Amino acid sequence: MKRLILVLFLLHALSGISQHQDKVDFTYADVYIKPVPDENKIIGTVAYKFKVLSDVDSVFLDAKNMKFGYVSLDDKITKFDQTDEIIIFRQKFKANQTYSLGIGFEVEPKQTVYFLGWDDSIIGNEQIWTQGQGKYTSHWLPSFDAMEEKVEFDLTIAAPIGLKVVANGQNLLTSVRKNKEFLDWNFDMEKPMSSYLLAFAIGNYDKQELTSKSGIQIENYYYPEDSLKVEPTYRYTKKIFDFLEKEIDFPYPWQNYKQIPVRDFLYAGMENTTTTIFSDGYVIDSTAFVDKNYVNVNAHELAHQWFGNLVTEKDGNQHWLHEGFATYYAYLAEQHVFGDDHFYWKLYETLQRLAAEVAKGEGQSLLNPKASSLTFYEKGAWALFMLRNQSGNAAFKKGIYSYLEKFQFKNATIADFLIELETVSGQDLSGFRKNWLENTKIPFEIAKEQLRSSSKSLDVLFSLEEELQRAQSDD
Repeated sequence: MKRLILVLFLLHALSGISQHQDKVDFTYADVYIKPVPDENKIIGTVAYKFKVLSDVDSVFLDAKNMKFGYVSLDDKITKFDQTDEIIIFRQKFKANQTYSLGIGFEVEPKQTVYFLGWDDSIIGNEQIWTQGQGKYTSHWLPSFDAMEEKVEFDLTIAAPIGLKVVANGQNLLTSVRKNKEFLDWNFDMEKPMSSYLLAFAIGNYDKQELTSKSGIQIENYYYPEDSLKVEPTYRYTKKIFDFLEKEIDFPYPWQNYKQIPVRDFLYAGMENTTTTIFSDGYVIDSTAFVDKNYVNVNAHELAHQWFGNLVTEKDGNQHWLHEGFATYYAYLAEQHVFGDDHFYWKLYETLQRLAAEVAKGEGQSLLNPKASSLTFYEKGAWALFMLRNQSGNAAFKKGIYSYLEKFQFKNATIADFLIELETVSGQDLSGFRKNWLENTKIPFEIAKEQLRSSSKSLDVLFSLEEELQRAQSDD
């Protein structure tokens, strides 16, 4: 009963804490993680620095089902309260002062960290990998479920000797040191990011190294036995990278870029900052490339490094700013690689799927935080395609640049983006917002006419369909 009373008290107190957490700015984290694969456990420490913007009487972190060892504030052991969800520190924190917070912890994550190969029949392919999208990093690290808290994270990850570690930022090779049966791998991030984008993968990998036209190092990882699949799997990677930098017209914002396949991944891919993790089902040979290849996922996750990672949505109502943008720019990259017909016919195929959804009464607004993937991805891409045509190419690209520059390493709303586009284009976009973002339907005929004017082959198709309809009506 005492524990129940304490939990209820802390949850009640949290409602007040969450109201003033925006008065605290966490800026830096030094993280040490040691996975214990035989026990599906994480042992770690984290040292945070934070600045208090105005007086508050408590600070909290999200921490799911964790056990804490030492906890210090400004290098002095401090008291704390906790529930299964959070850890809370109560004292008078003074405005304009910077504090340091140290935490030792261990946890058996219920999700987000996945241990493979230690308790199954697949020998020689041991892996540990994370998937924290949304607000799940707090299952393995005391951190922040809110996307608004952006922190510069430096990671040190201990891994069994013989396995490689890939994580956010730059691997400091000179700092890898032997520690009994483990090696410590150090990774440095130079810029802040939301904690849901923290990630690491541990496994048996080799890597292909490329350099973008702008000088960014690209590392493409693969299992040693898949050396002959490297070229078809990562085909066009450099071409996609160089294209997106030129098309977005805003420099790639991070130190480097890595891509790591893992087995049993939950999705096609995940755009962790500098560190895309993707399903090894996309590791294919040249024959399979025709039917299933990594090109679209490759481009989509890379585009997220700008749209989602550099500028992050303020909340779920703004999700178009992530998935719609990444989908659209991935389509543009495919257009660059495979040609105009591929691009426009793919848009037409998605338009038909969206129209079918509307016909079933299942159309959704892009402002609905619970909308389907089809809505966020495909309708989102269509909205940008139409916005570009309405605004004009020059104004659209200028607006994208202005949006990224103004909100880099920050959070933004759809209204923020539209204001930037309205400013540079001189257009009132309220009609666009109503027709493409708020509308649960899809403006099918308007979209079809835009395709017709853009693609000769689709214009021929639509003309033939119209002739067939006329012939049938004459009968």
